[in-house]
Amino acid sequence: MRKLTDPAPATDVTSAKRTRRTHHWRRDLVELAALFTAVAVADAIANMVAHGPDGPFLLIASAVVLTATAGFHTWWARRHSHSPPTAAPGNGKSDKSESGAPEPGPDTALWRMRTTVKDEPGSLALLCTALARHRVDILTLQTHPLAEGTVDELLLRAPATLQAAQLSGEIAAAGGSDTWLERADAHDLVDAPTRVLGLATRTALDAAELPLALRQLLGRCTIHSLPATTLTGRPTGETAPVEGVLDSTVMKLRDPSGGAITIERPYLPFTPTEFARARALVELDARLGPRMPRSEDILTLPEGNEITVRRAGPDDLEAARAMHDRCSDRTLNLRYHGPVGDADRYLSHLLSPRYGRTLAVQTASGRLVALGHLLWDGDETEVALLVEDAWQRRGIGSELLGRLVVMALDARCESVYAVTQSSNTGMVAAMRGLGLPLDYQIEEGTLVVTARLSAATVRSRLPYEQTQESELTQQHHQTQQPQQAQRR
Repeated sequence: MRKLTDPAPATDVTSAKRTRRTHHWRRDLVELAALFTAVAVADAIANMVAHGPDGPFLLIASAVVLTATAGFHTWWARRHSHSPPTAAPGNGKSDKSESGAPEPGPDTALWRMRTTVKDEPGSLALLCTALARHRVDILTLQTHPLAEGTVDELLLRAPATLQAAQLSGEIAAAGGSDTWLERADAHDLVDAPTRVLGLATRTALDAAELPLALRQLLGRCTIHSLPATTLTGRPTGETAPVEGVLDSTVMKLRDPSGGAITIERPYLPFTPTEFARARALVELDARLGPRMPRSEDILTLPEGNEITVRRAGPDDLEAARAMHDRCSDRTLNLRYHGPVGDADRYLSHLLSPRYGRTLAVQTASGRLVALGHLLWDGDETEVALLVEDAWQRRGIGSELLGRLVVMALDARCESVYAVTQSSNTGMVAAMRGLGLPLDYQIEEGTLVVTARLSAATVRSRLPYEQTQESELTQQHHQTQQPQQAQRR
């Protein structure tokens, strides 16, 4: 086993009980003689002061001598006492903590580093020594054992002037190989057990969180949920063994809802430890079964009608098909970009929490009149809207889109995109109404509008969370509660 630091030298331990000192008769005799001498001198001085002719003058002289002696002693003690430790040059404060690491501030940067070292005593100590020479502080450390060597994953706080190439060179000189560096942020300051427990909690509350939890657990990676059958019901051949498959930069796990979950990270191979963590999250999802948090917002349209916005799932499949039957061919064609007859085949995929999140709008009578989808597309995120013809141009589409964008922001998505036709002015207007930076790409009549997300911009511009600015007035909000999980 490798040691981070050398063991501290052993220290002497003293007993709590004091040993008795040996008394000698000579010491007792000397102390007794000193006591009698002091009494005799005091008696002589007292008689001299009381009965002698110069007694008062002798008393005054003694007081002056004692005062002068006390003053001299005070001056001597102040001049030769130990002076307090001097402060470090600069602003009067030391730029090091007790451990010698740089204090956090604007002149430091966070780095995530992963390197492979030999699994032998002293290898990690050499790595730490190399980092200490450049005033690099190790905030967290995780070890991933391999068959040969060990992968060390560290969160570092380094001087801002230290470049990645220089840091990599020092690590290589200290024995590290296959070194990978990436800038970190405040989210990485959470320790690994706390982060994994948080991801497990999110997965337990909502089945749609599994792909997001895997992405946050494993860093920048591409996740694909591949169904076991096609839209026409034919087998796809996408399966995975129960224990899963790990092949360097590709991880394949069995999807509890059928099919397989494929995770790819070309820039960095997966370790057995990461594979075990990912498989544990998938097994948790399988044991809890289908589940979805229940929340409802009752809103009022400008004309006074009330609608309810809530999460939708596989249980809403029949209601969604009925809404399809009430939509015109043009509306379905603008939404699905293909034959209208195939529209129903997409619903089971869209309503599955494995592929994203869905919001539904229903009337006071319970009829479904609109759907909004937030779809996980690998490492990208797509938004899509479908509003029944009779309920269009009432602000419902903008309301759904704003909520979907906030969901994407909470999932730490950097952007969302919408695929539509250039003639779909309603979708384009809804995207422009977000007030976010947009990118447009047109290919053969297909329009892709991408909105770049930032927390400050989204929170300040999206109006649906602020009732006084929203086109729809929010009347009531129920506390979000997870649906009871069904055990398989």
